[in-house]
Amino acid sequence: MTDAVVALGKREEWIDWLRVAACFMVMVVHSTEPFYIGGSGALILTRADAFWAAVLDSFVRACVPLFLVASSYLQFPLHYSAGEFFRRRALRVLVPFVIWSVVYALAWGEPVQNIKDLLLNFNYAAGHLWFVYMLVGLYLVMPLLSPWAEKVGKKELQFWLGLWLFTCLLPLIRNWASGGQMAMIYGPSGIPRAARYPLWGEASWNTYGTFYYVSGVAGYLLLGLYFRRFVGELSWKKTLAAGLPCWLAGFALTAGGFLRRALASAGGVFPVEGGLEGIVVWETTWDYDNLGIALMTIGWILLFRKIPNRSGGFFRKVLLPVSLASYGMYLCHMLVLSRWSGFFRDRLGLGDAGVLGVWTTPVQILLTALCSFVCVAVVAVLLKKIPKVGKYIMG
Repeated sequence: MTDAVVALGKREEWIDWLRVAACFMVMVVHSTEPFYIGGSGALILTRADAFWAAVLDSFVRACVPLFLVASSYLQFPLHYSAGEFFRRRALRVLVPFVIWSVVYALAWGEPVQNIKDLLLNFNYAAGHLWFVYMLVGLYLVMPLLSPWAEKVGKKELQFWLGLWLFTCLLPLIRNWASGGQMAMIYGPSGIPRAARYPLWGEASWNTYGTFYYVSGVAGYLLLGLYFRRFVGELSWKKTLAAGLPCWLAGFALTAGGFLRRALASAGGVFPVEGGLEGIVVWETTWDYDNLGIALMTIGWILLFRKIPNRSGGFFRKVLLPVSLASYGMYLCHMLVLSRWSGFFRDRLGLGDAGVLGVWTTPVQILLTALCSFVCVAVVAVLLKKIPKVGKYIMG
């Protein structure tokens, strides 16, 4: 979601393709949410909806890590001073974020309270804006890690990536160690999270266990660095031999985990519903620090790197402008997507009773994502072209 210019001055077009695809993937994720989130919490109407939510959402769930890998590939280690880096990121990331945060605060819910809440956190009605807070956190540590990243060798980086991949097992280890009993803790906002089962030094008075500092989404910074520094051109045979097993294993963990938990909650009877804690439990294998997501990310990267640099008319006139506006598209897309989602639900119906039977749900999801993507892309590209102010609106 940052400038698609590599430090060496050579545009690597696969990054632009990746960012456009990841942007569409985000919209598929959000188009899927109404089929397992409803009312005041979790809601799945039919067994078919559980299946389609598991398959379609899991298929694209690596979207956020792909954006992080793209940022790392282009920006890490830093190519200029920390001060210059923060100045550029503030203009490209924070200014558009503030603008759209205010837009959402005024558009949805109670505007006055929403504006006050922005002093402490994002507007929960625009939940996708969590991404920016996480991204800024990564930007804050990039200057600290850059001197090491400039000198790290291949084997040393492989060690840290291996350690990070092990930490991606921690959500599954916690679930296994707790016997699947995911007690809920409710904060002031009423938003639940799975209680942490203490592992390796963690306790009620200490959340900073052994692997705290080498876990989380920061691993995707290392992944982007590794691909840029140490992974050369691979043949299709090697690409598929490495990427396909990674992607399939990751998809099995991700989709299988969601579907198993959803079916267990239903006990064979649909619709199944519950509070917000139900969503947290079902999404256990959808967390971005989960092994399944990490493996799928690796598979996607290997695939996208096979896209050649051709700079044809379609790339220059269509795909590149959309890629450069992808951050703005991410920020504003929910304003459009929510409308398309309601439109198709009214026309096609719900679940197995819809006009297309068991195919109603996947068609709704894909149509909502596609129409939202096209509309938002057109608007974002046009807004970004406005002289002087366009870059502050769209990034």
